[in-house]
Amino acid sequence: MERIDKILSHEGFGSRKDIKKLLRTAEVTVNGRQIYDSAFQIDTEKDTVCIDGEELNLHGEIYLMMNKIMHTVCSTKDGDHRTVFDLLDDSYRTPYLLDKLHLVGRLDMDTEGLLIFTTDGSLTHRIISPKNHIDKSYFCVLEHDETDGHRKEIQKLFEEGLEVGADDNDPPFVTEPACVRWPSEEEIKEYTKLSSISETLPKASAASPLNTAILTIHEGKYHQVKRMFAAVGNKIVFLKRISMGSLPLDKNLAPGQYRELRIEEVQKLI
Repeated sequence: MERIDKILSHEGFGSRKDIKKLLRTAEVTVNGRQIYDSAFQIDTEKDTVCIDGEELNLHGEIYLMMNKIMHTVCSTKDGDHRTVFDLLDDSYRTPYLLDKLHLVGRLDMDTEGLLIFTTDGSLTHRIISPKNHIDKSYFCVLEHDETDGHRKEIQKLFEEGLEVGADDNDPPFVTEPACVRWPSEEEIKEYTKLSSISETLPKASAASPLNTAILTIHEGKYHQVKRMFAAVGNKIVFLKRISMGSLPLDKNLAPGQYRELRIEEVQKLI
């Protein structure tokens, strides 16, 4: 239970002084009953609050899926670049929500794909905790083609775990076992259809079964996917996260678009 003035203030209706004035000048109802007391207690999960007949969305836990677009930063503020939070509608950017809404894991500025926003801290802890081994899968376009023989070698190295080099201030480390497979033409079309790949490669057709891979890891070290392919002599030129746990990225979301998760989709992350 929370005071109605606190909730309305967090939802962007002004200071608590402003809310007292609002309660006098507008019709504010809770479950159909007009309220005048700014200290009135409401349950955001159960109560219906209306202002002049318009129902407010009193957010419970929020779960959003976004197809992150390239050249955006996974932070709430950045002086030089647009952030993924800048892409959200104002209804998700109230002072109340911005204090609680956060990302479940991050993606580099030049990486696109599945991002999860939530206010559910317990879900976030479950997904990012290393002991839970939650899989994350990535569609990778490589700088040069791989031969069948080297593909088999890469699979073996990734399955066993390999040492990757240092990157910036992050030291070398040995990866935990990971799974790599080589996508079909149909899968490549699926993962590049709604993407920013044309910004990286001259033509989307440049992505082929010879220079693409799908890598699944359960770690989340700094630049890990890029460092793994660098360790086997190749370079990633386009990277897209396509799933987290058993939740795939919605194929209909264009880069920069997002939507709320359905209940059954949230269950895939729990």
